[in-house]
Amino acid sequence: MRVLLAVAALVVVAGAACVSVEDLEFNSWKLQHGRSYDSEEEESQRKMIWLNNRKLVLEHNMLADQGIKSYRLGMNIFADMENQEFQAMFSNCVESFNDTETDSLHTTTFVSEEEDAPLPRRVDWRQKGYVTDVKNQRKCGSCWAFSATGALEGQMFRKTGKLISLSEKQLVDCSQKFGNRGCKGGLAIRAFKYIKSSKGLEADFTYPYKAKEETCRFNPQRVIATCSGYGHLPKGNETALEKAVATIGPISVSIDTSKHTFQLYKSGVYDEPGCSSAKLNHAVLLVGYDNDPKGNPYWLVKNSWGIRWGDNGYIKMSRNKMNQCGIATRPVYPLV
Repeated sequence: MRVLLAVAALVVVAGAACVSVEDLEFNSWKLQHGRSYDSEEEESQRKMIWLNNRKLVLEHNMLADQGIKSYRLGMNIFADMENQEFQAMFSNCVESFNDTETDSLHTTTFVSEEEDAPLPRRVDWRQKGYVTDVKNQRKCGSCWAFSATGALEGQMFRKTGKLISLSEKQLVDCSQKFGNRGCKGGLAIRAFKYIKSSKGLEADFTYPYKAKEETCRFNPQRVIATCSGYGHLPKGNETALEKAVATIGPISVSIDTSKHTFQLYKSGVYDEPGCSSAKLNHAVLLVGYDNDPKGNPYWLVKNSWGIRWGDNGYIKMSRNKMNQCGIATRPVYPLV
């Protein structure tokens, strides 16, 4: 009997030994992010991708620990996706931009009212009530709509003193005549054109978000925000962008998010010299700027991938580094 118990104990120990640290971490990650797969084959493939991403994260963070990198990576909600697959999910989010589009609506080129006035050393519009909670576009190329509503939410707060979450879904469903394509991409400036033409935008609670395009059901009687046009900034000019952020509020910008490190960003100042300043594929909301404790200047950016990505949905991006990732290439803001 004792022999049988000893053998049984050895079997249990041997079975436990077969469970690696990686297995435990992967299972814990699945539970944390609510991940499940349709088959053992799919799970095996996803685990292999997850392990490759884990290797990248560990190697990168070792460099961050040594002060070689200014930011850290993490095993976030996208950690079981290859970078090519990840890019494909959002590849149509921002469409190409024609400079002549700024001539087709009442626009203004931003000029600081006080050219020589000193700017604040740091700006964070969240602290002044201009910014709603982080949202999630999910598997829909609607980042342009979230970037547009974020900028308009800030300007409406500036005008009325009330912060109300606006409807991205109305923009996804209703702004096709202005060149936007719902979940297949668009531009914030086209969203502002539509809002001006339709004489307003509903709140998110009356026209709630779904990650798909449907028939437009806009009700003019429920308008909560309006827009008379938009302003645009000099292309690639981070000095002008800093002045605009400091004096106007949150600004809609487009950036390059194609690098694997952006997919897995966790914290710190994202410094990626390989970013393009011309090939932009994502729209976000610029809500402030500051320097980190080591003196690295950064832009404070609100994303629309939920709070399980980045620093609770935000990213700090390098500032004054030759327009890195194109953050100053196409800034626009609504006029109210």
